[in-house]
Amino acid sequence: MRNRLLLHITVSSALVLFATAALAAQRGTTAKPLSRTNLDTTCAACNDFYQFANGGWLKHNTIPADKANLGSFGMLGDQNQEVVQKIVIDDALLVRDGEAKAGSNDWKIGTFYAACMDTSAMETAGLKPIKPALDAIAAVKTTDDVVRTFGMRGAGGGGGRGGGGLAPFSLGPQTDPRNSKIVILSANQGGLVLNREDYVGTNDRAQKRKADYVDHVKRTLALTGESDAQATTDANRVMELETAIAKITIPQADMRDPVATYHKMTLAEFGKTTPHVSWSRYLQQQGAKTLADVNVRAPAYFTALDSLIVATPVDTWKAYLRWHVANGASASLSSPFRTEAFRWQQVTSGVRQQQARVKQCAAATNAALGEAVGQDWIKRNFTPEAKVRATKMVDNLVSALRDRINGLDWMSQPTKVQAVAKLNAFLRKVAYPDKWRDYSTLAIKPGSYYENQRVVGEWNSERSWARVGKAPDRTEWSMTPPTVNASYSSSLNQIQFPAGILQPPFFDPNADDAVNYGALGAVIGHEMTHGFDDSGRQFDAQGNLRDWWTPEDAAKYKAAAQLVVDQFNGYTVVDSASHVNGRLTLGENIADLGGLTVAYYAMEKALGNKPRTKIDGFTPEQRFFLGWAQVWRGLTRPEQALQTLKTDSHSPGKWRVDGPLSNMPEFKKAWGCKEGDAMVRPDPLRARIW
Repeated sequence: MRNRLLLHITVSSALVLFATAALAAQRGTTAKPLSRTNLDTTCAACNDFYQFANGGWLKHNTIPADKANLGSFGMLGDQNQEVVQKIVIDDALLVRDGEAKAGSNDWKIGTFYAACMDTSAMETAGLKPIKPALDAIAAVKTTDDVVRTFGMRGAGGGGGRGGGGLAPFSLGPQTDPRNSKIVILSANQGGLVLNREDYVGTNDRAQKRKADYVDHVKRTLALTGESDAQATTDANRVMELETAIAKITIPQADMRDPVATYHKMTLAEFGKTTPHVSWSRYLQQQGAKTLADVNVRAPAYFTALDSLIVATPVDTWKAYLRWHVANGASASLSSPFRTEAFRWQQVTSGVRQQQARVKQCAAATNAALGEAVGQDWIKRNFTPEAKVRATKMVDNLVSALRDRINGLDWMSQPTKVQAVAKLNAFLRKVAYPDKWRDYSTLAIKPGSYYENQRVVGEWNSERSWARVGKAPDRTEWSMTPPTVNASYSSSLNQIQFPAGILQPPFFDPNADDAVNYGALGAVIGHEMTHGFDDSGRQFDAQGNLRDWWTPEDAAKYKAAAQLVVDQFNGYTVVDSASHVNGRLTLGENIADLGGLTVAYYAMEKALGNKPRTKIDGFTPEQRFFLGWAQVWRGLTRPEQALQTLKTDSHSPGKWRVDGPLSNMPEFKKAWGCKEGDAMVRPDPLRARIW
């Protein structure tokens, strides 16, 4: 068994060495940052800029069989994961050869990865990893037993939902939105596998999704030892209960308002609204050392859930709990569970082929030991000089936004003063942490992949609960270095840009300023603008939920934001019946528009009096917009597109290009568009914010 595992490692290592060498060669080339072969010049830029900028690329690319989509983010992510894969395989070889010191980060990385790759051990274990949880559920007799089981740790997925049990809610540490100096508790709704809209929907698509889901639950429960008849009964029970939960669940778009979701109370006060749930017992089960006040984000949900707990038969709850144990653990169990989980993935996302095990295990290892892997990733794939360049660009964008705020004609001076103070207070994190996470207390062991997943979940849970009652750690990162993403945190008033995104096509040292500002510059501007989107604008410079706007300025902002909502409500995906949710995506759409505007003026400032030389026939201003468009080019399977449309706060890539650009006079001027063109919104409908 061990020799077979090592054979897989050796072969994979050779493949990764080749892939990494090819990647290095690719990055060493002087390929043009913008290629005319990616364009579709049969489509006028002023009619559909997304198609004009990306039509050639869309025509000549196909989605890989093991993916639900293909685009700039995913392709760069794959390149970064190739390096991750090389790291974890190298460490597994060090462990095999006895060259990694037991307990070191290299040893833990290699050991975790090897356990993930050891599928023979998973087959031997079969159902054993989740049997204790299933036995505990079988022993449930009363409603209080059900509630007690909600807090059971280590059940499902090698740690359940992040080590937090099987509850139809989440309760855990969060910075107090109105006092950013202290970590309290936050209670939120939960318990669903499908989208809320799938459960409550009545159209043919929703009905089919529910039927497919019931079939998936039935197949999975049968794998736990239930008879076909019992699995069928239990699957229908699960659907009935989860539908009831969905009906009391507040829509995601409504949960975006930080004021409407702030209801701070003591645990005793919370308990009075849910008399059948002992919160002190639940917290004790989670290993909380300190009790604290709790922000109940959706009080109506918890009141209704308490009634539902009592009204629902115990046997129905037991079916629900068995299903969630098996569902959460499937990726760590034997092949029948993994095969069924992939079959369901095919239904929901349209993927054709399962991802290679080596890729799955590299990603899982990175998720478990992200900063340990990331530290090595930085050494192999990123330079101090790149961090300096990226930091300078962030500084330039902050300066440009400051100028924009001070020059706004719709905002009064008192509000501008507060806005600039908030901008100046941004905590800026670029590339990677100054201090790496300490994994010395994380007890990874050779053997069971499920057990290592459970241990990681418990370790992260303990670290999280230890924060309660203390000030948040402002040095900690929420994303690992290889991540192709960026973020803004309202409570920390922080912008964060991992090294993973500071590479082509987002930042290319071979590119001219225009392309880099249109790509990475607009991404930086996007995250900064989140501090001033419809939600972020309600937090002050210290990260506290506080109204610092004059009533007049707030009214003007809301009117402009409503134009954005209305605009995106009109966009469709896949078919004419599937609309973008303008309220759900409002924050991201405002951030795109603001980020592009700020980045454009930062580019103009950087170019200064330099000659505006054309490259490949395009002016710097035109190349700026092409840089943005190529970031969002992508192909998505219809199943995945319809799935994310209901839950993703981001608009589809096409509308992240055409949507904000059609609001920008700068785009109109750069491309010579005219009133009446599709890429020029009528003036009364044009949103102007930042």
